[in-house]
Amino acid sequence: MNSRRLLLVTGGSRGIGAAVCGKAAAQGYDLLINYRSDRDAAEAVAATCGKLGAHAEIVQGDTGTEEGVASIFSAVDRLGSLYGLVNNAGIVDVTARVEDFDRARLDRMFAVNVIGKIRCATEAVKRMSTRNDGQGGVIVNLSSIAAVLGAPGQYVDYAAAKGAVDTFTLGLAREVATEGIRVNAVRPGIIDTEIHASGGLPNRARDLAPIVPMQRPGTADEVADSVLYLLSPQASYVTGAILNVSGGR
Repeated sequence: MNSRRLLLVTGGSRGIGAAVCGKAAAQGYDLLINYRSDRDAAEAVAATCGKLGAHAEIVQGDTGTEEGVASIFSAVDRLGSLYGLVNNAGIVDVTARVEDFDRARLDRMFAVNVIGKIRCATEAVKRMSTRNDGQGGVIVNLSSIAAVLGAPGQYVDYAAAKGAVDTFTLGLAREVATEGIRVNAVRPGIIDTEIHASGGLPNRARDLAPIVPMQRPGTADEVADSVLYLLSPQASYVTGAILNVSGGR
């Protein structure tokens, strides 16, 4: 590894994660790009980052499992000192009412969107904290505007999971504030990415544009710009913040 700072992006093979990787590479970061199943997509993101001057590697791992988290951070340790974690990996499920949720859906929803984020942050803090002889660092959690809107009739479980991410962000930020680590979150609104298709509504972003004050969905690049700001020295006095990137919604 060279002197560029190492950034781990979970769920970095598509959507917001992939946009963060590309912008981070252009701004001087090296990348460890985590993916769960689509190796080809992750390799394509790594190739793009490489063309921008980054040393970029990929690592397979399901953040909703202990084995996945262990695999990811084994790769971190092989590459060197970790500067930043973009805690991006997340899932939605098909739209449904609360009365139709089953236990398997909830277990998976919270395993990835809450426990996985906490576990990745745990491992990052172990490596970053000056209390543990680390050099400090930055964590950016990906939340959602659903955390404050509730997503009724669509996926209240996803909204509840993102509400937990908000609370976790605030608590961890205050816990490690004197240990060289800043912790913030970004709350995207309706963003035109592939995640809507995995929830069974591939046209959701465009269909819902009229309810957004700015009258359009956002882009992955617009969310990534906010993430890169929070990672940067320009945000040196920002911790425990949750930034809405939602077009006013």
